[in-house]
Amino acid sequence: MLKDEDRIFTNLYGFEDWTLKGAKARGDWDKTKDLLKLGEEEIIERVKASGLRGRGGAGFSTGLKWSFMPKEVKDRPHYLVVNADEGEPGTCKDRDIMRHDPHKLIEGCLIASFAIRANACYIYIRGEFREEADRLEHAIDECYAAGLVGKNACKSGFDFDIYVHRGSGAYICGEETALIESLEGKKGQPRLKPPFPAGAGLYGCPTTVNNVESIAVAPTILRRGPEWFAGIGRENNTGTKVFCISGHVENPCNVEEEMGIPLKELIEKHAGGVRGGWDNLLAVIPGGSSVPVLPKSICDTVLMDFDSLRAVQSGLGTAAVIVMDQSTDIVKAIARLSKFYKHESCGQCTPCREGTGWLWRMMERMVTGDATREEIDQMLDISYRIEGHTICALGDAAAWPVQGLVRHFRDEIERRIDEFTRRVA
Repeated sequence: MLKDEDRIFTNLYGFEDWTLKGAKARGDWDKTKDLLKLGEEEIIERVKASGLRGRGGAGFSTGLKWSFMPKEVKDRPHYLVVNADEGEPGTCKDRDIMRHDPHKLIEGCLIASFAIRANACYIYIRGEFREEADRLEHAIDECYAAGLVGKNACKSGFDFDIYVHRGSGAYICGEETALIESLEGKKGQPRLKPPFPAGAGLYGCPTTVNNVESIAVAPTILRRGPEWFAGIGRENNTGTKVFCISGHVENPCNVEEEMGIPLKELIEKHAGGVRGGWDNLLAVIPGGSSVPVLPKSICDTVLMDFDSLRAVQSGLGTAAVIVMDQSTDIVKAIARLSKFYKHESCGQCTPCREGTGWLWRMMERMVTGDATREEIDQMLDISYRIEGHTICALGDAAAWPVQGLVRHFRDEIERRIDEFTRRVA
């Protein structure tokens, strides 16, 4: 369990002042100029050494991602883009960071931009997050007034501008290249890769796209040292993580914990346990709606980190823990997710455009049992024809919930089919 002194987001619940005055009292913007004096390469090396992996879902090394940017600024400027779209169902961690601790994010933007030699940063925020966007803009205005950003930011000699861009509510814009397209004023559709954003991103210029949480933890890592961050959690799964716990628990919440905490401990210590007790648990989606569901038998012992969840054929994703007790209609729950992904597909790739609709329609029939046992395998086959055959990961996100359902709850689907067959016979 994470010690209180190791928490990075000390105002996650908004009990304290979120403005610049309160942020400074909590240690933000403390000797930021000295952090910039470390130099671009040293900052990147320290973030690498910390073991920080992207907190937006993919889990790619943040320091390594920064190192992909060109070492010199030539004819094209560099950009940092912060993904604050947060459209994954069950996920609401970035929202609380921006609402209650915006200065952690802004300071992180300055440091990350300096490291990748970018003089401008765009925070692409989900359009529904009105209060969060307002607070971010207020906090940015405070930083300009205090000389922390803008010309000669923090008196470091580095010029840095930061902007908030409000999106229009499309889940697909959480994908980094679709986000860039939207930021450029185009329809939010993913780009073919390569070229990757580090080579040709925003306006065709070298760009790094990072999640809010990934950027917001960077200043604390540099202040306290990469060894401190690497000492929390497990090997290759280090540091702290904000978990979102929702569903059938006594106390739904966001909580910062160490990577690798047992799922059962996370739910029981911070969310008051499963409604009706742990034995009433049916299943958990451990990382936001796009990762495969896990039955209670796995949830009893599984650890909450990238590698442990991958080993049980699921994923940490955004660490949004969706808890479902025995009262849940698990087939209907997954069918609802299938409808979501069908609705949010941008339609660019045929396997996703057509396949997500097929999955949803088949899942709706699985809910009532109006299907045959053979169709379960047909549905699974469709999911595999979508997975890995699209430009972005939305196709995978649509396929994995269905695959997880069939993997662990096939008996329930078959029971419904048998009941329906007997009724109509």
